[in-house]
Amino acid sequence: MNVIYIHTHDTGRFIKPYGYDIDTPNLMKLAKEGALFRNAYSVAPTCSPSRSGLLTGMTAHSNGMIGLAHRGFKLNDYSQHIVQLFNENNIETVLCGEQHVAWPDENVIGYKKIISVKNKNRDDENNPRDLINAGNAAKYIKENKGNQFFLAFGMINTHRGWPKKHDINPDYVMPPFPIFDNKIARKDFASYKASAMLADKAVGIVLDAVKEANLEDETFIFFTTDHGICQPNMKCNLYDTGIGVSLIIKYPGNQLIGKATDALVSHLDIFPTICELLNLEKPSHLTGKSLLPILENKEDEIRDEIFAEVTFHAAYEPMRCIRTKRYKLIKRFDGYDRVVPSNISNNTIKGFMVENGFLEQKIDMEMLFDLYLDPVERVNLVNNEAYSEIYEEMSYKLNSWMIETNDPLLKGTVERPEGVKVNKITSQHPGDGDFE
Repeated sequence: MNVIYIHTHDTGRFIKPYGYDIDTPNLMKLAKEGALFRNAYSVAPTCSPSRSGLLTGMTAHSNGMIGLAHRGFKLNDYSQHIVQLFNENNIETVLCGEQHVAWPDENVIGYKKIISVKNKNRDDENNPRDLINAGNAAKYIKENKGNQFFLAFGMINTHRGWPKKHDINPDYVMPPFPIFDNKIARKDFASYKASAMLADKAVGIVLDAVKEANLEDETFIFFTTDHGICQPNMKCNLYDTGIGVSLIIKYPGNQLIGKATDALVSHLDIFPTICELLNLEKPSHLTGKSLLPILENKEDEIRDEIFAEVTFHAAYEPMRCIRTKRYKLIKRFDGYDRVVPSNISNNTIKGFMVENGFLEQKIDMEMLFDLYLDPVERVNLVNNEAYSEIYEEMSYKLNSWMIETNDPLLKGTVERPEGVKVNKITSQHPGDGDFE
């Protein structure tokens, strides 16, 4: 069976299959032909750590990618990347588009073929970069001579830099929760919607190629994103608005065709799923669980909790969380109880919030939420006696996970690796050039 991994930047669940008024018909078609995971989570709500978790099957702090690749962070061992397992089993590995786990030389990952257009303007009105790469991926699929393959197709959309020209009227757009609804936010989110539509068009080009090549019956396709969208309290945060991700899986034999599942799952679970489906020996470093019991309609759940983390993004902001179906515990480290401005991209919504006191707000160092009663994570129950046993249990499990995974935070402040770029905690924007 072939494997096609399709991914976007910064999308969260803001696409049509999750009920949002965003015109993404190709992703909607994929959901109806596959299984839609409503309760899937990233291992880390920042670009490189998230992808590193999915592609190594390990937590970010275990595989070494505790920050952004383009700022100098790396995997401890690129032989743990899923590409190496495919190479060892004579499965042709192909990279097309974004990858975000190696910089500047993506050859270190180990793909046998790289068919990406890199320097083309993403906003070219006639042929944006994602559409060119989608065409390259489609060409490879249709011209493939019967070789078993793994194709990673990554898009720059819906990362900020959203299309400036589009036909979406912001007057009829609802900004995403928890962003305040005003003219600034509506205009901003209208551009996001245009970006999502472009990404969907690229997805359609790839999916059409699979169909035209008569490969639907022998291909495992999964679509996901790295984390929540690039807004305050979303990307680079451990709220569900940060770690909640889209996940759609389509493959022959799927017993959940056209259905959604509420099963709690992690990006860590994709690697072992592929191993089991393709009958490949699972590397010993994998920490996730196969999704096949869910996809084969044999089990409703495969795990009791997921974990997520942030260490570095633009700046250092260490935090960890554990999430069960009902509860979430977030723990911040190093005593810093304010927003870290440079971990939010410079944009009009951020500017509006900063002007109105966003940076002066304090953040609790520990936060416990009852998600059944408070799905928007507003009421901190850490000091509520009625939840004391839940707090103790969640704290114990989070600490145990940190010990089991050899989390460097257990030893105190995580030092910036030599040669990487990290903003000072006082930097206002990631592009300030105000580095430690």
